[in-house]
Amino acid sequence: MDWRERALCRFEDPDLFFPIGRADNALVLVQTDEAKAVCRRCPVLGRCLQWALDTGPMDGIWGATTEGERRALRRRAARAGAPVMTHAA
Repeated sequence: MDWRERALCRFEDPDLFFPIGRADNALVLVQTDEAKAVCRRCPVLGRCLQWALDTGPMDGIWGATTEGERRALRRRAARAGAPVMTHAA
């Protein structure tokens, strides 16, 4: 079974995970928080985050992170000379 088949986001409106607008917009912040709350309950959060980190820049909330948060994870790993890994991967 593919990890995506166990993802909780399958049962949510996909638009929830793709907020539109500036990151400092109150509605975008609320939507982002709601999407991350779904992710935090998900049994495949670590697999999802690792997939998003391995795949590269992309829009949306993946593994309870925004694109900007994943970029920061990649930068920190690059500075440390280590691969970008999640704890649950």
